Amino acid sequence: MTEHDFVLHLSAEEYLRFYEGVAKAIQVESTSGKTIRFPANKMRQFVLADGIHGTFRMQLENNKIISIIRLR
Repeated sequence: MTEHDFVLHLSAEEYLRFYEGVAKAIQVESTSGKTIRFPANKMRQFVLADGIHGTFRMQLENNKIISIIRLR
């Protein structure tokens, strides 16, 4: 299993583009410097009134997302 930590800050308006289907993927840089691109709907559970803000850990197995958790 592979893990990648990343920081994400998206306002509610920015995430709305993903929700409406205008944009489909989020691209972030992990804390180790690796570029990660994944479907925006994987972050839906973390959306609050002000958007998505925090540090997250993504777990992958065979390049498939197993889980994403908020670290802080």
